[in-house]
Amino acid sequence: MSRSVRTRPEGSGQALSEAYDTALLDLDGVVYAGGSAIAYAVESLATARSRGMRLAYVTNNALRTPDTVAEHLTELGIPTGADDVITSAQAVARLISEQVPRGARVLVIGGEGLRVALRERGLVPVESADDDPAAVVQGYGGPELPWGRFAEAGYAVARGVPWFASNTDLTIPSGRGIAPGNGAAVEVVRIATGAEPQVAGKPLPPMHRETILRTGAKRPLVVGDRLDTDIEGAFNGEVDSLLVLTGVTDGAQLLAAPPQHRPTYVDADLRGMLSGQPDVVEVPDGGFRCGGWTATAGADRLELDGDGEALDGLRALCAAAWTAAGAGVCALDGGKSLARLGL
Repeated sequence: MSRSVRTRPEGSGQALSEAYDTALLDLDGVVYAGGSAIAYAVESLATARSRGMRLAYVTNNALRTPDTVAEHLTELGIPTGADDVITSAQAVARLISEQVPRGARVLVIGGEGLRVALRERGLVPVESADDDPAAVVQGYGGPELPWGRFAEAGYAVARGVPWFASNTDLTIPSGRGIAPGNGAAVEVVRIATGAEPQVAGKPLPPMHRETILRTGAKRPLVVGDRLDTDIEGAFNGEVDSLLVLTGVTDGAQLLAAPPQHRPTYVDADLRGMLSGQPDVVEVPDGGFRCGGWTATAGADRLELDGDGEALDGLRALCAAAWTAAGAGVCALDGGKSLARLGL
């Protein structure tokens, strides 16, 4: 994928599961939500695997260990080994290990996933700022993480101990809705200390590096539901991406996406991995056509004509919106067009 300004979703004559050797799949909002498999996920992933595509599960959630994640996926009907799971805990543990000596103590503000990843790198998890840590690491610790853990981080960071964060996602999906994520917890310590952590998770390069090192992918496809982590991470890693509309991103957010948040492909769910992707073609009047839909950028709104598959209309609208925005954010009203598509 070129890092130049993307003005339309791309097409593919091949099924994506055949055009790419490895799918780097986000979990929450892509494979499952609230612990249950998303519609079509189990069948789609089984078919992609049967066609020879490697499946790797890449998550910013540092709470659970790869073994736990793999066990959960297997219970959902997606056979998975721990080696198929890459977490931000692993990425941040590698980042820390490159800056402190083996055997160093690391103050952990988070869950078991961080502790396991640190031990894998020969580092020693500790619980108190008074344990003489060489680093502080903060990752999602779940809704029951005590407030006092943030105080421990604050004490150590204020003393000048280097501070690391697995990721800075402000929210995390749950079975009851959208909950505060690790980024919200990081803000607590940032406000208290005025310091800035080194961050490993998506969309930053340490996570992409960890993923490639662990999978050996030669032609990866990032599959995600979040523009500011999954898709931006693919952009930063200069690889292609598929946005699925089963998670947090809606049509309006997609139309307004700046260049680093514009995916290569767009589809409703993981069935999009199993087929080619339709081309979006520019037409003589300055509009864009995909399937039975033509979209143009008017003076103050995006206009849509035709009929057919709703996703084809969304792809055409993206081309009109992104072209009108250039390197910026599209400010044209696309509400009526999106409503017509039911998106």
